[in-house]
Amino acid sequence: MSRRDRAPRGRHAPPLEVRQDRQRRRLHAAAASVFARVGYAEASAEAIAREAGMSKATFYEHFDNKQDCIVALFDVGAEAVIEAMRRAGADGRSEVADPAGRVRAVIHTYLEVLSAFPDEAHTLLVEIIGAGPRGMERRDRALAEYARTIDEINRSDAEHGLAPRLASPHDAFALVGAMVELASRQIRTGEPDDIRVLEPFVERLFIGVLSAGARTPA
Repeated sequence: MSRRDRAPRGRHAPPLEVRQDRQRRRLHAAAASVFARVGYAEASAEAIAREAGMSKATFYEHFDNKQDCIVALFDVGAEAVIEAMRRAGADGRSEVADPAGRVRAVIHTYLEVLSAFPDEAHTLLVEIIGAGPRGMERRDRALAEYARTIDEINRSDAEHGLAPRLASPHDAFALVGAMVELASRQIRTGEPDDIRVLEPFVERLFIGVLSAGARTPA
């Protein structure tokens, strides 16, 4: 651990909640690295603590076990992705935007986030499945929230006359499922070399569904 990573001690030490937040962030980063490197099945609390430069006792101050750790990491990562998608959708709106403008912004943001944080992406899209029913429940919830975000962005676009309305909320879920599976396959196989190469393929999928299933805004 570098000197920069050490928190001041004594009367100059930060408040307990600040120290605990820093510890948790370091443990999250370490866990993502370990899960991506060896897989959920082979990961251990000891390996995660060692990766973070902490004791195993410190790990157990934050998490009950490695399943608790991966679920917590998943929740943080999924929320970060959703917020980035929402911001991209909001920032992409313009009265003169083409109908696909915000779709492109959301897809671009999603793939850029995965590219920037490959270990976290591996945990979010691949390793969480190994965490059993609890992990699958979190994954299903995140996919539903991604789909809800896409549907909300599309509803807003349709109301402003910038895009046709999706035919059904299930269309949004189908789009998200396809996007997530393409990204997951890239992470598992390394094909294509760069996950961002998927952007035009996903964009064509989105535009095709929008064009084929237009409906009147509710």
